[in-house]
Amino acid sequence: MEPIKSLQKVILILGANSDVAKEAIRLYVERGDRVIAASRSVDELRDFVARTVSRPELVTVLYFDAVVFDEHRRFYEGLPEKPHIVVYAAGYLKNNEEAMRDWGGAFRMMQVHYAGAVSILNIIVTDESNARLERIIGLSSLSGVRGRKSNFIYGSTKSAMTQYLAGLRQYLFGRNITVNVLVAGYIRSKMTAGLNLPESLMLEPVFIARSVVGAGRRFTIVPGFKWKIIYWVLKLSPEGLVARLP
Repeated sequence: MEPIKSLQKVILILGANSDVAKEAIRLYVERGDRVIAASRSVDELRDFVARTVSRPELVTVLYFDAVVFDEHRRFYEGLPEKPHIVVYAAGYLKNNEEAMRDWGGAFRMMQVHYAGAVSILNIIVTDESNARLERIIGLSSLSGVRGRKSNFIYGSTKSAMTQYLAGLRQYLFGRNITVNVLVAGYIRSKMTAGLNLPESLMLEPVFIARSVVGAGRRFTIVPGFKWKIIYWVLKLSPEGLVARLP
């Protein structure tokens, strides 16, 4: 992870009400950046900014719904400033057993994690009039590294997002725009509250957010040394071994 630099940028955070995104807002503002924080939960987000962010005047809160695709172009064209950096942090979780029986929940994960990202990011990157665009960061998950029986529906939506970002990185290479995917393990957040997860592997949202704000040129960012090991074990293990994992 590169050190955080003190150069003012315009940061667009999509899905800005997530715990990691909120911490990223704080960190971006602390280094002097202007943040456009977009979420469905605008009142909650405004309250967070007013209570927690050191310079709330640097944050603009806007309404954005990742799954209302027809409104994405209008949203982008109505931005007060075009961004230097875009962070896609929208997320939705349904446990695997429920998702197997509830198509609506499974489909929503597909829409939020993949279709929503493709819809809005395609609009952003094809706006070649925005010469200041320099980086796109997508928040993915270790669940998308390999299919596992405990979470393969959620994991497949994150895998699709990661593959889209990998291709987008190549597509934008000639324009010198960096694309990063942050592949996180278990995060202590409202989305994981109530799940039975190993305490020794839990990461704090601010720890993940520091990896977002300090992203360098590397495509895949895996925060936490334990999760780096797990990432490579999942990547390199034979299928017969992965099949035995929960």
